[in-house]
Amino acid sequence: MVANYLIGLREGLEAALVVSILVAYLVRTGRRDLLPTLWVGVTIAVAASLAFGALLTFGPQGLSFEAQEAIGGTLSILAVGLITWMIFWMARTARHLKSDLQHKLDDAVAAGKRAVVVMALLAVGREGLETALFLWAGAQATSGESGTTGPIVGAALGLATAVVLAWLLYKGAVKVDLRLFFGWTGMFLVLVAAGVLSYGVHDLQEAGILPGLNNLAFDVSSTVPPTSWYGTLAKGVFNFTPATTWLQAVVWVAYVIPTMWFFVRIAWAKPPARPVQAAAPATVPAAAADAAVAR
Repeated sequence: MVANYLIGLREGLEAALVVSILVAYLVRTGRRDLLPTLWVGVTIAVAASLAFGALLTFGPQGLSFEAQEAIGGTLSILAVGLITWMIFWMARTARHLKSDLQHKLDDAVAAGKRAVVVMALLAVGREGLETALFLWAGAQATSGESGTTGPIVGAALGLATAVVLAWLLYKGAVKVDLRLFFGWTGMFLVLVAAGVLSYGVHDLQEAGILPGLNNLAFDVSSTVPPTSWYGTLAKGVFNFTPATTWLQAVVWVAYVIPTMWFFVRIAWAKPPARPVQAAAPATVPAAAADAAVAR
């Protein structure tokens, strides 16, 4: 539940920030008449994301166990790829995300209302589809935590918190250092994604696609029982499984070390220093005043 809450919070805040930037720009530039058009695109994007999540949840039902495990493992690995791309993309573009969105919105406004709908649909829909896929993969990996409702409740609370926080940011009621926020949550998501990747590998092993299902690297089930509170917490936050195969362990390490290293270098790099502007020459009245003081 904790991991899904933080995933929902981060991913939801990204989508909500995109919407708030677009709305604020239309209001500030005197284009309030285009707000309903913008909300049409946002609504379509949200509906498409919910439909995609429902398809992921109910689509594989009725298939054989091996087919379900194969689909689950493949989609989990795909989700890890998307979330990895997303956290690096945000680390690089967070500083100029606002200006990029405003330029795209200007182009869409010039092209007409349909272009505004499409622009909002693409900007919010991309975030929504990524969020649906990764939340589904995270829920699958932590399905033993509080049954099937724990991950769903955690994700819903995270999304609700993101909406409230974005609204407060829009109103100016709170200030958040987004660079720090996305930096710390990005590091956490790297660990969560590694757990989802390990879970996906295990699914493919159970489907018979990958070997080594019975070749365990370690089994600490007696020390960390899956039903204990700390076992549940470890699974819920980091998708930790007490019985881990060698292939799962190797994949986890091979993903975490380089991904975390590159992400920290990018996300925590100091922004480039702004060039120092030369002092403007004194105006004629100011120069005359200086001369008068000198006398």
